[in-house]
Amino acid sequence: MTLLSLTPDDVGAPLLQVDVAIVGGGPAGLMAAEVLSQAGVSVHLFDAMPSVGRKFLLAGKGGLNLTHSEPGDLFRTRFGQRQSQVGTWLDDMDAQAIRDWSESLGVQTFVGTSGRVFPQEMKAAPLLRAWLHRLRHPAAGVPVQFHMRHRWRGWAGQQLVFEPTGPTGFQRVQAQATLLALGGASWPHLGSDGAWVPVLAEQGVAVVPLQAANCGFDVLGREGMGWTDFFRTKFSGHPVKSVVLRVDAGPDQAMDVPPRFSRQGEFVVTDTGVEGSLIYAAGAHLREDLNRGAAHLVLDLLPHKTPEQVLSGVCWPRGSRSLSSHLKSRLGIDGVKMGLVHELCSAEQLADPHALALLLKSLKLPLKQARPIAEAISTAGGVALEALTPELMVLSRPGVYCAGEMLDWEAPTGGYLLTASLASGWRAGQSILTNL
Repeated sequence: MTLLSLTPDDVGAPLLQVDVAIVGGGPAGLMAAEVLSQAGVSVHLFDAMPSVGRKFLLAGKGGLNLTHSEPGDLFRTRFGQRQSQVGTWLDDMDAQAIRDWSESLGVQTFVGTSGRVFPQEMKAAPLLRAWLHRLRHPAAGVPVQFHMRHRWRGWAGQQLVFEPTGPTGFQRVQAQATLLALGGASWPHLGSDGAWVPVLAEQGVAVVPLQAANCGFDVLGREGMGWTDFFRTKFSGHPVKSVVLRVDAGPDQAMDVPPRFSRQGEFVVTDTGVEGSLIYAAGAHLREDLNRGAAHLVLDLLPHKTPEQVLSGVCWPRGSRSLSSHLKSRLGIDGVKMGLVHELCSAEQLADPHALALLLKSLKLPLKQARPIAEAISTAGGVALEALTPELMVLSRPGVYCAGEMLDWEAPTGGYLLTASLASGWRAGQSILTNL
């Protein structure tokens, strides 16, 4: 007999009766807890890990990117096909509201040169400490009760079943309302391992398969064998700066159809492929192409030069200079960019000035696969939004709500992920408050 089929009598565990149970101590769960706590609702928050906010802390290790300062209309486009649904969460809690909330905790924010918003001290820990202090010791409302090392295993009838770490056995919880904020499946060592997928699937909740998002990709290289040993040894870890990455419309589209994605930025060469913010931003399109069978990205290595200028530079007489010296002198191509040219172009293409000039503006990089989901910053897929009401309640299980990264939406890095997670927690908290 599996746990999913257990009855309350089978479990035989002590029963805890609560107003609201929140399962998951990430940003979405904590935000919902704050909404309810401040309204005077008793909240019990359960998490499998020894402490909450572990992924939040790790994401802020190099500087916590809270949100982004770009205009709201542009901000919403970052959520792709889900922008209309996520946009309704942002109506409740947008980028400015995130900054106001942070400052209400005594953590001032600033806008970086890229438009990203950070805490004044850059770190996540001071913000999380202040947040948890307010949840445990609110100026008004009811303190949140935390239950750490409690792994959710499903339902026994209408009761939640948790398996605490240690010899105490199962814990049953009867809640008037339940919020599941269990995350996706990226960085599973921090608690989000996707183990909830079969539990909800058995309950008839539609779940879109989880996939890696904001992740690196392995490359096929020119001959389908990945990077050559020479290129990998020399350039792994090197940033490729000032390029435009393009994902074309597709082989079945007319030549004059604009690309699905085109953006200037930078990325990093890895042992097996490529990663970094520019790759993450294009990732949904690249993953879609891989799911269809094949994918490649196209690089403009000289975005500040016209095709005519590039052709002129390549065709300029080079005398006894090597091709590498010539391209460095005339066009500024050197280092890892020159390495990519040699890695991805055939000898015939390198010897043909017109072909080479075209490739410097449209260098195709075939991809093999996305990196494993455990390495990804976030996940795509999750509980289908069509399986929920606009208030984020599960249609097939009234009184149960879902929020955060376990929902089927995605966004690139840049503060969008955290903003939408917090906003979904706010929406779920308000919905529970209204319907409780």
